[in-house]
Amino acid sequence: MNDSSKVAEYLRNKVVLITGATGSLGRTLLPKVLDCNPKTVRLFSRDEAKQFELQQEYAHRPELRFLLGDVRDKERLKRAMEGVQVVFHLASLKHVPLCEYNPYEAVQTNVLGTQNVIDAALYNYVERVVYTSSDKAVNPTNTMGATKLLAERLISAARQWRGTRRTIFSSVRFGNVMNSRGSVIEVFKRQIEKGGPVTVTDPNMTRFMMTLSQAADLTLSAGAFARGGEVFVLKMPVIRLGDLAQVFIEEYAPVVGRKPEAIKIEYIGLRPGEKRFEELMTSDESVLSIEMERMFVLPAALDSSATTVIEDKKKDASCSSESAVSLTKDELRLLLSREGIFARNF
Repeated sequence: MNDSSKVAEYLRNKVVLITGATGSLGRTLLPKVLDCNPKTVRLFSRDEAKQFELQQEYAHRPELRFLLGDVRDKERLKRAMEGVQVVFHLASLKHVPLCEYNPYEAVQTNVLGTQNVIDAALYNYVERVVYTSSDKAVNPTNTMGATKLLAERLISAARQWRGTRRTIFSSVRFGNVMNSRGSVIEVFKRQIEKGGPVTVTDPNMTRFMMTLSQAADLTLSAGAFARGGEVFVLKMPVIRLGDLAQVFIEEYAPVVGRKPEAIKIEYIGLRPGEKRFEELMTSDESVLSIEMERMFVLPAALDSSATTVIEDKKKDASCSSESAVSLTKDELRLLLSREGIFARNF
């Protein structure tokens, strides 16, 4: 059975709940979930305006339910999960400077909110929960990364104290997601539309990049392959921020009626809590990681026996974006073009 068959099988005729469903990833994940013919999909979000927009967009889909609520509210989650079999937990605060300035807000949503999802899932005997994390959880130097790491550990540890419940918990660890709300690409677009300057923290800063579609596919695959407590990490290309800025100016400026040579780049230095380089996994995790065709699997932190059926262990996975080979500008240009990133937002 291939990946798509396994995904379709565990979602077919199931009741699915997506937290943070109105965000960029949620909106990308939704049609992929619907393609698997679930019985019902409950879209859980605190954003009333975006819930309304989504409701208008999918007015022709009677299997959708639009639920207002916050993951900080455990009782609301318990009610929302009644009769649910699969949960995709996407809701989080993810912007590094804002989390740095409002640390306890990040804790309440990313840590306590995740524990609320776990408690509500166990209360309702949910079959599977997939949590979406970040590469900033690896050796975190900022509040957002630290809260994501704690949430990962809560998800992994839930397997140990779930009691008679058979809920399977797993996490997916993302890099930077292209064109997601608040991403650097979105910032570059706005700056170029205004005539510049394009602000870059450090031209030699490197990041692991993935598309929204890849992020959604990884989330679905994790639910299919998880046995309990694993963290799934997509194999991703690395880009230099300076190259990204230059390619974006060259390609996007003409789209919005600007001359590329007139758009200046301004270097502003690292923001509070920001790293120059990111890591997909720690060196210890790398030794224990299991390599699949498109991803790495990190076994449950508290249970070395909790692994997938894949047994080829990866001993030399490239953990850091500092040591990995970055895409060339031409490769980066091709990748962004293929994803339609240079199209103008209206």
